[in-house]
Amino acid sequence: MIIDEVKKLYAKTPAKLPAYRRIQLMITSQLESGDLKAGDPIPSENDFVNALGISRMTVNRAMRELSNEGLLKRTRGIGTFVAEEKFPGDFMSVHNIADEIKERGHSHSQKLLKLEKINKEDDHEFWDSGQIPPEMGETAFHSVIVHFDDGVPFQIEERFVNDRIAPRYLEQNFENLPPASYLNSLISVTHGIHKIDAILPNKDQHEILEIESTEPCLRIERFSYSEEELVSAACLLHPGFRIVLEGEFGK
Repeated sequence: MIIDEVKKLYAKTPAKLPAYRRIQLMITSQLESGDLKAGDPIPSENDFVNALGISRMTVNRAMRELSNEGLLKRTRGIGTFVAEEKFPGDFMSVHNIADEIKERGHSHSQKLLKLEKINKEDDHEFWDSGQIPPEMGETAFHSVIVHFDDGVPFQIEERFVNDRIAPRYLEQNFENLPPASYLNSLISVTHGIHKIDAILPNKDQHEILEIESTEPCLRIERFSYSEEELVSAACLLHPGFRIVLEGEFGK
């Protein structure tokens, strides 16, 4: 939108509404019509003030509320943009991420970054940090994969696998095969433990996910078991603005 368009669009909104609601309505109408898409810039507060002759406080309220609703993304010193779609992720059950992405009608792809066998003596930091629980034993397979949704980095999957359950893990083609699919073909996961928190990505992570270093990420630590035996311990990292978690319980 340019300044003249702002004036025209604002004039089409109901005059009886407060000014901040009229600004919100003109933006949401553009979103619904498809005239505004994810990543498109929104005029600055100064642009709205100059075009419409209203106070900066009014414009700020309109933008702040749309940002809180997840429709806009505001970056200090850069500007305001239409937020990317937040893709749902189910944290109440274990799913193959490729299937989740395909169910949305999107294309899944992945890139293998690391595949190796590690041991507690040489790689003790993984055990010391708690990423690998004691019941995994003294050795494990370690893989790092980045998953893409329509070509956009969606998740970094770091996984530690019980080498007694999946002894041929290192032989698999994880450029195409998601680890969850392979493990599910070997053994049935009966239960799991989740831990969810928000973190800032490190240098490698924000470069892989193609986000700013100040962009919060959602981290899901998932421990999957078959009866009493640990199958794998996974750390799943998503850009916070690209995912929303959903689930159900107590039917």
